Amino acid sequence: MLRIEKIMEGKVAPALRNRAALLTLPYEDRCRSRLAATLDDGREAALFLPRGTILRHGAMLVATDGTLVQVAAAPQPVMRVASADPLLLMRAAYHLGNRHTPVQIEADTLRLEYDPVLRDMLLRLGVQVAEAQEAFDPEAGAYGGGHKHGHDATFAQDHALAQEAYAHRHGHGHDHDHDHAHGPDCGHDHSHGHDHSHGHEHKHR
Repeated sequence: MLRIEKIMEGKVAPALRNRAALLTLPYEDRCRSRLAATLDDGREAALFLPRGTILRHGAMLVATDGTLVQVAAAPQPVMRVASADPLLLMRAAYHLGNRHTPVQIEADTLRLEYDPVLRDMLLRLGVQVAEAQEAFDPEAGAYGGGHKHGHDATFAQDHALAQEAYAHRHGHGHDHDHDHAHGPDCGHDHSHGHDHSHGHEHKHR
């Protein structure tokens, strides 16, 4: 079994890439620093990489015996998000980023792992969502909280924002954030529970 502990940094010569064995993995497995895997040629390998390592498509690894291994992103269920309106696509990217969702960004498309809850949110935002079986290689960066799905506490807020954006886009939005004038006739209780007598006791003689 090959033992892989090292990632080659920097640009790798094409001749070395051509010599390398191929290791094709879905995104979930490329996020694991400890992994038992099978190379495309059938050889077994064990990965012992630094904690927090995320292997990008095309990453080059070196086994302890000197074997070169090139990582490839495996086809997997993904959602392709698109819109003729760049603003809607930007909103979709914002809401996905707010949920720390790994996203692959292309010129006019967002690609992310298939998730039915996120699909519903995106459709409510008014963008098009197509399901596909494709390689997934998201942006490198800080995904802080990792994957968040519709079962967590942030979903209700995101869902409400999505509904609001969708309604606004289709002309049904209502602004409920009315400004209130806090003058003497606004109808609000400005005493805030304070006793304005200031504790003075008036004695009449």
